[in-house]
Amino acid sequence: MNAPIPFTGAQLADRVSFDRAELSVILSLYGRMVAAGEWRDYGISTLRGVAVFSVFRRTAENPLYRIEKRPKLRAKQGQYAVIGMDGQVLKRGHDLKTVLRVLERKLIRAVD
Repeated sequence: MNAPIPFTGAQLADRVSFDRAELSVILSLYGRMVAAGEWRDYGISTLRGVAVFSVFRRTAENPLYRIEKRPKLRAKQGQYAVIGMDGQVLKRGHDLKTVLRVLERKLIRAVD
């Protein structure tokens, strides 16, 4: 019989996640984009070294955008990044609201 492996909490210690304030900013943008009919689904991944908020137009396809948080890059390029479908970094920086402005431009449309 195998003995259970004790949970030490060390496995979760190096996982990165979005805090409540960051999620509030991201979900505010997400709600506006859903209302505009641009986005339909999202997924959140908390991994070792990175947290990812993925945005989808349809559930079964690749993400349109990924909003990433990498705390190890805090002192360099900035811990937040918006990455496009093709893997290109659209915006990177230290302030989440500033980084997300690259996506907010899609909400601004000319009214006929």
